[in-house]
Amino acid sequence: MEDHYCLYLALALVSLLVVIAKRRRAHGHGLCLPPGPWQLPFIGSMHHIAGKLPHRAMRDLSRRHGPVMLLRIGERHLRKVAVTELLSARRVLSFRAVREEEVAALLRACATCAAATGPGGVVEMRARLSALVADATARVVVGDRCKDRDVFLRELGRAIELVAGFNPADLWPSSRLVGWLSGAVRRAERCRDTVYGILDRIIEEHLVEIDSGRAGENEDLLHVLLKIQKEGSLQIPLDMDVLKAVIFDIFGAGSETSATTLEWALAELIRNPKAMRRATAEVRDAFGTLGTVPEHALGELRYLHLVIRETLRLHTPLPLLLPRQSREEACRVLGYDVPRGATVLVNAWALGRDERVEVDLKGADFELLPFGAGRRMCPGMAFGLANVELALASLLFHFDWEVPGLADPAELDMTEAFGITARRKANLLLRPILRVPVPGL
Repeated sequence: MEDHYCLYLALALVSLLVVIAKRRRAHGHGLCLPPGPWQLPFIGSMHHIAGKLPHRAMRDLSRRHGPVMLLRIGERHLRKVAVTELLSARRVLSFRAVREEEVAALLRACATCAAATGPGGVVEMRARLSALVADATARVVVGDRCKDRDVFLRELGRAIELVAGFNPADLWPSSRLVGWLSGAVRRAERCRDTVYGILDRIIEEHLVEIDSGRAGENEDLLHVLLKIQKEGSLQIPLDMDVLKAVIFDIFGAGSETSATTLEWALAELIRNPKAMRRATAEVRDAFGTLGTVPEHALGELRYLHLVIRETLRLHTPLPLLLPRQSREEACRVLGYDVPRGATVLVNAWALGRDERVEVDLKGADFELLPFGAGRRMCPGMAFGLANVELALASLLFHFDWEVPGLADPAELDMTEAFGITARRKANLLLRPILRVPVPGL
């Protein structure tokens, strides 16, 4: 009799599995969907990554479910392409104008701290580096330092926080209640209004310069965009709101990522004294007789370039790159169908940490993609690298660096913060020791 019960139970379980399989296939409209972790109602797969850094959590999940996974986060279906299957990355992703004035301002600030005693000799690197990159970006984009730089940077930071992770209003877009309770929409609108108010004043000044013919050789990116708008040479209209959104995106992408990379590079050199000594010796041997770091000669610093490249590999500024959306009716990756409208995430952080490969970072080798690849590859790669190269070389040339109260450099806290960019969780506090006089002091 017990054997009969076991048989009935087995048949019932098989029937249940068949029904579940049919429902899953029907849900996918006959598509062969990628595997993924088990889901819960309403939140989907969120419990698998909650409380963790998304790029690390997804890397761990991919080790169990494979390099192509289907996750549901709220109402969003995310297809996550990750880790070691390079073919899948290829399938999905088939002005150098830094002014030395910004770097000089940073060096003078550090030299002032180096001359101080006690707590005053410590530099909060994040604030200094953010201001440096913001000023350099401002010169290229709007032609001069932004008079409202501090307010602009504050709102930029808030905007980055709003898109830092899985915002409830984005995960459940059909629910007005969720959007209202999260308050994200209201905060985003306040941030936008403040930033656009600053940009309105800058645009008005540029329009006056264009109409009077005073732009001349000092044309910046905003001058160019305004002329394109006036000529109407684009196939799509470039209205003022779109133009301001473009400018804000350039500041966000150019400032946050470059400052984050600089901070990580200094932190990695602090943790590795041998690498710090070698990089410092290289830049001082190259430019010691000049007393400063010339921008045009940065190509001589081969080891420094390797340091920056390794920093981008270990600490990809945008670990999951910018989200893509599948627009094809039938797109197959590694034998799986990608539903139309699915959000596609590429874990560039995990790809860069595959120890089996050695590649370039310009987007042709899909194992290392700090700037993305394909048509949506970062157009500001050269500008971003210039921001990092000149600043880092100058900081190493003029100063030795130490962490107050840290006996063992290997114990430096390297915890990442949660966000769209993988910045350091703790501010990097360093004491500069002046070795080579800073010009102008």
